[in-house]
Amino acid sequence: MASNVLKLIDFGLSSKFTDGGLMSSRAGTPYYVAPQVLAGRYNHLCDLWSAGVIMYVLLSGVPPFFGQTDQEVLAKVKQGHLNFRSRDWSGISEDAKELVRMLVKMDPEDRLDAEQALNHSWIRNCAPQASNVSLPSNFVPKLRRFRCRSKFAKAVLHVIASQLNEVQIKSLRETFLSLDSNGDGLLTLSELKEGLSQAGLTQLPQDLKEIMEGIDADGSGVIDYTEFLAATIEKRQYIQEDVCWTAFRVFDLNSDGKITPHELRMVMNSGKMDSVVDIHATADVLKEVDANGDGAIDFKEFMAMMRGMSMNADAVP
Repeated sequence: MASNVLKLIDFGLSSKFTDGGLMSSRAGTPYYVAPQVLAGRYNHLCDLWSAGVIMYVLLSGVPPFFGQTDQEVLAKVKQGHLNFRSRDWSGISEDAKELVRMLVKMDPEDRLDAEQALNHSWIRNCAPQASNVSLPSNFVPKLRRFRCRSKFAKAVLHVIASQLNEVQIKSLRETFLSLDSNGDGLLTLSELKEGLSQAGLTQLPQDLKEIMEGIDADGSGVIDYTEFLAATIEKRQYIQEDVCWTAFRVFDLNSDGKITPHELRMVMNSGKMDSVVDIHATADVLKEVDANGDGAIDFKEFMAMMRGMSMNADAVP
């Protein structure tokens, strides 16, 4: 189990929330949706209900709320009655069952929040813990280089980072987990400082806060997993032509072999870039990358940019 990786996908129905705020959209999959979502009045704790249902399915192999039709399933969801049938739950610890019960609570006020769930004894005692990982000697210079890259180069590295498989990013994932001391999937400035200190760096970089802000693409004040990968992937991973071609196609929306200013703004404004990319910023990108001056970026020019990034990675200590 310690070698398995759980990947969360499909955030098409996700929504930002604020503490104390309520959401009303009735959306979700019948098996996993919380009763409050069906009522059209809920907060972020609806996700903890869904997490508890997923945990139930993973441990037992069957859903807690089952029916022949969606209407039957939703009727049982509204009742919220959990049944731990012995034939499905033999060999499963009481701690695991208790955690499921505390997540799949009808009243959100009685439901565990994410921090409480992560601190539950079943998680703390049984979930795999990240091993201590020493930071590579070029870790800080690599972060500093990323901070100085253009918005376009950062966006490209984000795309590439999101497409690397688990084998390719294994060591980076372990590094991230070792720095993420509270296990929330986000790196704060204090966690970064603590990690560098534990790695033996006696004098922290004076520009560490600025480095972190340069990596924090969405301006959230913390570094998430993809932002970390984008800043730390090795040049041998982002310089491969097939990898670059896949990234190029993300920006080449109409697949005509060129990235136009309009396509550039469309892609970079729809992602988690730190601010809207305006016409002036696009002009700067074109000036830097568009070698033949035709007003667009072709793959040859795209690769030249990536190779230039690679050469800079060698040049900067």
